[in-house]
Amino acid sequence: MRWTLRPKPEAVAIKELSEALKVSSLVATLLLQRGISTYEEALHFFRPQLKDLHNPFLMKDMDKAVERIERAIKEEEHILIYGDYDVDGTTAVALLSSYLLASYPRVATYIPDRYAEGYGISFTGIDFADDNDIDLIIALDCGIKALDQVSYATKKGIDFIICDHHRPGEHLPQAEAVLDPKREDCSYPYDELCGCGIGFKLIQAIELRKGGSIDDLVPYLDLVATAIAADIVPMTGENRILAHYGLQVINSAPRPGFRAILKALKKTNLTITDVVFVIAPRINAAGRMEHGRYAVALLTETNLQQAEEMAKEIETFNSDRRGLDQEITEEALVQIQENKEEERFTSVVYKESWHKGVIGIVASRLTETYYRPTLVFTKSGDKLAASARSVKGFDVYNALELCQEHLEQFGGHKYAAGLTLIEEQYGDFKAQFEKVVASTIDPMLLTPEINIDAEIKLSEITPKLMRIINQFAPFGPGNMKPVFLSHHLQDSGYAKGVGEGNKHLKLSVIQRTPKPIGAIGFGLGDKLPLAENKREFSAVYTLEENVWNGMVHLQLKLKDLRAS
Repeated sequence: MRWTLRPKPEAVAIKELSEALKVSSLVATLLLQRGISTYEEALHFFRPQLKDLHNPFLMKDMDKAVERIERAIKEEEHILIYGDYDVDGTTAVALLSSYLLASYPRVATYIPDRYAEGYGISFTGIDFADDNDIDLIIALDCGIKALDQVSYATKKGIDFIICDHHRPGEHLPQAEAVLDPKREDCSYPYDELCGCGIGFKLIQAIELRKGGSIDDLVPYLDLVATAIAADIVPMTGENRILAHYGLQVINSAPRPGFRAILKALKKTNLTITDVVFVIAPRINAAGRMEHGRYAVALLTETNLQQAEEMAKEIETFNSDRRGLDQEITEEALVQIQENKEEERFTSVVYKESWHKGVIGIVASRLTETYYRPTLVFTKSGDKLAASARSVKGFDVYNALELCQEHLEQFGGHKYAAGLTLIEEQYGDFKAQFEKVVASTIDPMLLTPEINIDAEIKLSEITPKLMRIINQFAPFGPGNMKPVFLSHHLQDSGYAKGVGEGNKHLKLSVIQRTPKPIGAIGFGLGDKLPLAENKREFSAVYTLEENVWNGMVHLQLKLKDLRAS
């Protein structure tokens, strides 16, 4: 691990903010590192307000999108809400379809089959729309590169509205409206919305045109918060506001689908992390193992008893997904080891029988293990399909662009992408991808980095500090939970490995003072020798509250240890 201590803000700025907010210099430092330098900015940060959301009509083509939907309703046209099969896509479809259906009946939904149709807008989906007399398709979380598909639909007399957040290609589809803040000609103030977030801005615009209020849309924010968490978009700006209020909905008045999941798991008072690891995998499992329409059905179901039956089915999908994920990961690791690919700059593996629904998860697991840009391929029809994952600081999408002569299609983000190619191109692509990464990546990026906010003493850790840090939530990229560094630590004599195979590390830490604080390091069992026999060590950690027998104790959640 590389430990990187963030630059400390200027002393004058720390002093001014500390005095203005009446907080410690440590809290002021943490705020300044997040771009918050005034009382007003801190107020917006600690007290997110829905009124601070941007006017949706600032987004390029929003007026056209709303006008086309209004015309469809006025002329009693049939509307199809089309979305990707992952969490972002299915929550977006659930959001827009349920919003429109509340006042207009001629609305249907469509999620492409991951295996038969693949990612994005398919010709099969357009044929389905044509067979069912659809006049308007609204695509969510996909479509920004679907030039041929939109053209095909136009010839059939079907209009398109694209709502996407992926990077556009050189040309945009010839749709009625293309909503994507990443368009070069779009001056919308915030361009990090997820697909469901774009869908929310669309219903916000429709509601505004009706004379409604943002407060009327709060019940939909549980879907938006789930998509923000699952898609790992920055937890800044509008995303942070939407996630903040969405979490409140999840915890106080969740829709029946979420309530059914949480009831089965006996979970309450969820954080964004819980959404990522509890709700999102179950919604994703439907599209991975069976079909994304199961997720949309669960998310739009209004009867709790029916939702509970659906949640049981989705729980089975998730259990099956976990088994396959583990099995394929083990096979892929063997393949890498046999090929001695640890000496390469990339990991590229392939087996035609691997389940397409879990190759993205496997790619993430391999990246965690070997920490290199990674591609996991499987057979998909007469082509090969792959999921790509990257390491922090390296843009895998740009790397794929430099290999596109070998690709049929590709799309995605800086750190995650998908692609297809014909089997004959696999060897040439693999060689080209390795060459591109080797020549463009900073070798330092191949070592995992821990960004540290501040070096502190254990004496600075107080319940008051914990209360303030809790108000920094929701956490995510751009607003990660503060990470601290402390030197000259010792275990008070209780250091031990815990869990199966002593995989985890449990300590009782002191710093030249008799008052200990508990510490847990998941997956750090091999670091035990650094803390045994009162050896001094340095630790990087976050703070958390550990509830035991009704009592709340602060503890360090260790990220890494080193000898002092």
